[in-house]
Amino acid sequence: MQQGTVMDLYYKEVIGIIDEIRATEREHILTAARMIADQVKQDKLVYVFGPGGHSNLAAMEVFFRAGGLMHVSAILNQETMLSNGALKSMQTERLPGYGKIVIEDYGIGEGDLLWVVNAYGINSATIDAALTAKARGAKVIGVSSHEHANTCPKDHPARHPSKQNLHEIVDCSIDCKVKLGDATIELEGFPQKIGALSTYANAYVMNSVVVEAVNMLVNEGVEPPVWRSGNCPGGDEWNNQFLARFRGAVRCL
Repeated sequence: MQQGTVMDLYYKEVIGIIDEIRATEREHILTAARMIADQVKQDKLVYVFGPGGHSNLAAMEVFFRAGGLMHVSAILNQETMLSNGALKSMQTERLPGYGKIVIEDYGIGEGDLLWVVNAYGINSATIDAALTAKARGAKVIGVSSHEHANTCPKDHPARHPSKQNLHEIVDCSIDCKVKLGDATIELEGFPQKIGALSTYANAYVMNSVVVEAVNMLVNEGVEPPVWRSGNCPGGDEWNNQFLARFRGAVRCL
C-alpha cells in the first residue's frame, strides 16, 4: 500500500467509531452522566477502574485532568499496569478474585458509584470488580464493547469463570463499539490487522460522560470543582483552593 495512505485509512476508522458511538450511545452516556452528577451533588467520589493493560488509560483519561471533575478517583492498581510488566498485567487481569480484592481494598460499597471501563468486557478482574461492587451495594457504570464480548468464544482463556460479560451485569452500560481484536486495518500480504481503536473510543466515551455531567450540574445551579491545567497561568492557584478537600479522600492524588 502506498505510503501516506494507511494513516488516512486509520483516520477514517477513528472518526467512524466515534461517529457510531455518538449516534447510538447518547441515551446511555446521558444516563451515566446523570449518575455521576448525582454523586457529585452529594459530594461523593466517583471511582473509575480500568482493569488491565491499556484499559488503565481510560481511568487516567478522566483523573486529575484539565477540565475534569475533581470528584473522580482513579483506581490505578499497579499490578494491572503495563509499566509494572506487560505480561504480568495480562495475567493479573485474568486472575479470578483479583478484582474483588481491589474493590474491597477501596472500601467501595453502599451509596458509592464505580465506573468500570474495559473494551473487551470479559476478563476476571473486570467482572469480579463489577460483581463485588454491586454485591456491596454500589451502583456500577460499564464501558465495554458488546460486540467483542458477545463474539469472543466462551472458552477463551481471558474470560471470567462465569463466562459473563460486563454489559450484562452493570446498572448502566455504554457500548464503545470496538471490534473483536481491536486492531482494524488489513494490509495486503500481511497476516495481522494493525491500528487499534479502543483508546480513542474509550476516551471519547469517558470525556462525553464527564462534560455532560458537568453541564447537568451547572444547569441545576451547582458549581462542581473542576481541574484547571497547572501548565497555564493561574492553574496552580485555582487547583490549590480545592486540594485540602480531596487529599486523603482520593487515594492517588
